[in-house]
Amino acid sequence: MFDTPKDKIIWDVGHQAYPHKIVTGRRDRMRTLRQGGGLSGFTKRSESEYDPFGAAHSSTSISAGLGFAVARDLKGERNNVVAVIGDGAMSAGMAYEAMNNAGAMDARLIVILNDNDMSIAPPVGAMSAYLARLVSSRPYRGLRNLGKKIASVLPRPMKVAAGRAEEYAPRHGHRRHAVRGTRLLLCRPDRRAQSGSPDPGARKRPRHEEWAGARPCRDQEGQGLRARRGQRRQISWRDQVRRHHRRAEEVQLQGAGLSEGVRREPHHGGQEDSRIVAITAAMPSGTGIDLFQQVFPTRTFDVGIAEQHAVTFAAGLAADGMKPYCAIYSTFLQRAYDQVVHDVAIQSLPVRFAMDRAGLVGADGATHAGSFDIAYLGTLPNFVLMAAANEAELVHMVATTAQIDDRPSALRYPRGEGWGTIERPARRRAAPNRQGQDLEGRHFHRDSVLRHTPRRGAAGGREIVRLRIIGDGGGCRFAKPLDTDLIRRLAREHEVLITVEEGAIGGFGSHVMQFLAWEGLLDRGLKVRPMVLPDRFQDHDTPDRMYEAAGLDAKAIVATALNALGREREAEAAGKIA
Repeated sequence: MFDTPKDKIIWDVGHQAYPHKIVTGRRDRMRTLRQGGGLSGFTKRSESEYDPFGAAHSSTSISAGLGFAVARDLKGERNNVVAVIGDGAMSAGMAYEAMNNAGAMDARLIVILNDNDMSIAPPVGAMSAYLARLVSSRPYRGLRNLGKKIASVLPRPMKVAAGRAEEYAPRHGHRRHAVRGTRLLLCRPDRRAQSGSPDPGARKRPRHEEWAGARPCRDQEGQGLRARRGQRRQISWRDQVRRHHRRAEEVQLQGAGLSEGVRREPHHGGQEDSRIVAITAAMPSGTGIDLFQQVFPTRTFDVGIAEQHAVTFAAGLAADGMKPYCAIYSTFLQRAYDQVVHDVAIQSLPVRFAMDRAGLVGADGATHAGSFDIAYLGTLPNFVLMAAANEAELVHMVATTAQIDDRPSALRYPRGEGWGTIERPARRRAAPNRQGQDLEGRHFHRDSVLRHTPRRGAAGGREIVRLRIIGDGGGCRFAKPLDTDLIRRLAREHEVLITVEEGAIGGFGSHVMQFLAWEGLLDRGLKVRPMVLPDRFQDHDTPDRMYEAAGLDAKAIVATALNALGREREAEAAGKIA
């Protein structure tokens, strides 16, 4: 009934797809199922063109199918997308997240519920029991009988229509003509998907999002929070770019609350890349996606508070050739880690994660602090993970992510304000993978500071430069893959190597240590000091006080370097520097 593989059939639990494998050219290899070098026990994109999306766990088919449906509509194609989901898989909340989003967009997506009262184990939960009760209940059977009696006295055209309605209602899979009729009804070409926000007046109404992070009018000393006279104005990372991107053709999709829109990529000959889409989970202004939405409303998707669905939806878009940017706070992306692993990383799909609120977040406290993203994404094979030190680097990193088409990537950036701004470059260029940045400065007893942190202020370089302690340092743009050439050179030329990151243990410093150990660079007495966030959840406070409590401020870095060099008295004095 469908023209596969042009029409996309997205299976949910992979075990359901065995008959699908048989009828799509793999019958002679079924004896090799789940054996080394044989067929996968699940759907697998690299195995067959009839497997458009891999599935090794449940409840993902509707989210992925919606991604394919939206990609089809944005490309102006007319194929069908079918998601097949079992009754057991319908017990997971992600399926309802997807249906909620699909219904809001009125997407032309066919969802087939495989109501066979089966699961890996005996079916449990209210949904399976409800479906069984529904078709066998006395009211349902009585309603069908009443319908038949009423139809018998109607004129012939109405009787035929009523008969068809009664026949299609149960949608039994073994009644092929009924399924065919339903398919013809659902696949009408005039049912085009409507993407983006259907309510143009929605932006005019006050949003809860604007009040969710309300700030006090005065600081703890009772003074106004506006810049005091004579002090340099603090500029938020988002505002740094808002000034530069007013014209629609120059709006760029950038990180650091800088997820602003799309600029015409150089490698596209000056033409706009219409494959770039933006996805957020109920935080359009918090991530900067609202500015992208103003310019490209049909390519912006707010899926609601549904991070799991957002990630698999993005995976479906990527699998069909789109370039999705999934903008989710670092700490909220934790909710969708399973989807990041199964639906994105294992399939090596080029979903681009823009992670706001990386590191400490001041007044938002422990619930919003992005302390773990370097660790939980850095462990995934074939993942690109990077952070920018300023706006200029950010622009180039966005260009880099746009060109990564064979694997997932993530760009982390902080909440809050920076000191001044580094002017946005006129041109964007992709940064080579693994490239670090040498920092100029004076030598200080052959110590080296290797940083991977998108910070501003105390931990990001202002006080460190003032204290003149960085000698030959490297700023690593990439936590993964590592700039091994830079690390190798620093390790060979220095006595002490300090890594500083605004993340928990298990992140950038751990990757550096692993590399140094296997390269034998620790065998000749190199002193390595990984500086990370403390092994505790920190309560909210001002950023400077949080850095001091975490031991990641300038004084702590100075003391760490001096202690590693055996200069304990100087280290103690450095810890008292105001």
